Amino acid sequence: MKQPLRYILASGAGLLALGAAMTTSMTFAQEWKPDHPINLIVPWGAGGSTDQVIRVTAPIVAEALGVDVVVVNQPGASGAIGTQEVLNAPRDGYTWGAGAIGDNATYAVTGLIPDTDIDDWHVYLSVANVAVVGVAADSEFEDFGQLLEALRERGNEITVATAGVGSSGGTAIASLAEQAGFDYNMITYDGGNPAVIATAAGEAMVTTQLAVEQVEMIRGGRLRGLAVLSSEPLVVAGVDPIPPITDWLPDMPLAMNYFGIFLPVGVPDEVVTTLDAIWADQVENSQTLRDYAENFGAVFDPSYGAEARAAAMPIVIDKACAAVQRGEAVIDPVEIGVDCATRTEVGAN
Repeated sequence: MKQPLRYILASGAGLLALGAAMTTSMTFAQEWKPDHPINLIVPWGAGGSTDQVIRVTAPIVAEALGVDVVVVNQPGASGAIGTQEVLNAPRDGYTWGAGAIGDNATYAVTGLIPDTDIDDWHVYLSVANVAVVGVAADSEFEDFGQLLEALRERGNEITVATAGVGSSGGTAIASLAEQAGFDYNMITYDGGNPAVIATAAGEAMVTTQLAVEQVEMIRGGRLRGLAVLSSEPLVVAGVDPIPPITDWLPDMPLAMNYFGIFLPVGVPDEVVTTLDAIWADQVENSQTLRDYAENFGAVFDPSYGAEARAAAMPIVIDKACAAVQRGEAVIDPVEIGVDCATRTEVGAN
């Protein structure tokens, strides 16, 4: 008989209500039957984009497996510390990672985790996220055009809160600066949620973290969304549509930023086969995950295996080659299988 589910929140309480409301049933022949809890390491702080979606997805997997999934927040070094912990752990199937696949695939380029790339992971994607340029509700900037003018004129006077250079917010502001030609002063925090809270509190003037990290603050009137890094407006219930960045920077390179769960290559085959089946049967059909995406400004787009790898490659190429252009690369992306001559501009939805 399947054990009762006890979804353990090792730190943070984000989205527990969504997780508790979710029920699933297992309809596949389970090859792997774990006999003790699984550690799922989130290499970012509680409440951020990775933590949010994992606390919706983990209960689905836990229910199907019949064991606890322990979500452990281990932030630091733009996600590299927690990710390295997963790579260092025994490959027995009981330690998983989480995050944005673009980070896991490109840590080697910036030297944060040498000798790693996308093919070190079995990839299970759940949602895609987009970055938003947000400011405090009482900010002097009424739209992105005003902020852009200030960035070009005042540069380092403009403080931008992010979760670090390699985070989604750090990558977003660097890409904007490269495209529009301005300087800025980045203030880093241990996760996207603290960066967003700091902006709402006036510690920083701008944040470029993901929509899922900002929507509640925007909805509550503490932040104002000026632009979304997409070619289409961001439409979320209870929030005025946020205009696309292409209204001001029509040639801005854009790529979907996919998030999910990652198993290190080398875990037993039956672990992979079982998680494949759970993803196909449960995650890809989860109304709870779909509702989360629609309410928080993410894109519901689960996949695994070869399909997930193909979906991830545009953001992998974009992040690796952008690091080269910004002078942050310590190795040539060719060493992780990325040829920057093939870099494509993919409009994010």
